[in-house]
Amino acid sequence: MGKIIVIGIAGGTGSGKTTITRKLMENFGDQVTVIYHDNYYRAHHDMPPAERAKLNFDHPDAFDTELMLEHLKALKNGQSIECPVYDYSINDRSDKTITVKPSRVIVVEGIMTFHEKSLRDLMDIKLFVDADADVRILRRIMRDVRERGRQLDGIIRQYLATVKPMHEAFVEPSKRYADIIIPEGGENKVALEMVMNRVQFHLDEKS
Repeated sequence: MGKIIVIGIAGGTGSGKTTITRKLMENFGDQVTVIYHDNYYRAHHDMPPAERAKLNFDHPDAFDTELMLEHLKALKNGQSIECPVYDYSINDRSDKTITVKPSRVIVVEGIMTFHEKSLRDLMDIKLFVDADADVRILRRIMRDVRERGRQLDGIIRQYLATVKPMHEAFVEPSKRYADIIIPEGGENKVALEMVMNRVQFHLDEKS
């Protein structure tokens, strides 16, 4: 397979992380493997649904980063993994998994991907996607209403109670670990072209 590089993509909710990830996938196809930190929310099968809904999903402890770390190491070693699948409709990890195969470029995306040093140490390139807070909250509202069937008042309550304070406490400070900061996310064509060129350079290198 040749040398594998890992690209970490972090940034606040609605910043444009997924847009950049999607463009990488569209441009390079199966030469890029993606794992999302969101799929590694911890399982709470024994907790009643009403109690699960009260959990702080924006704190680093909400993620099973240990499992993600194990999976990322396996992918870097050329091994396939069984990635967990998170079900937002029940605020819990589902019983399903997705088989993820390794490739020469592995993308790790999520709001907290730069928080844990052990995870950062496996990354060759770290991108932090930045956007104004008002833009991010509007994008989050649109996503949660359209894709996750949530109500506006609940989205706003969660944003004020956990999303905003956790962003300020954990996500924004992790920007200092980035190799490149991309303002305006996937709308930043210059930065996106630079990232695309770097990935293409890696894929063109001989094993």
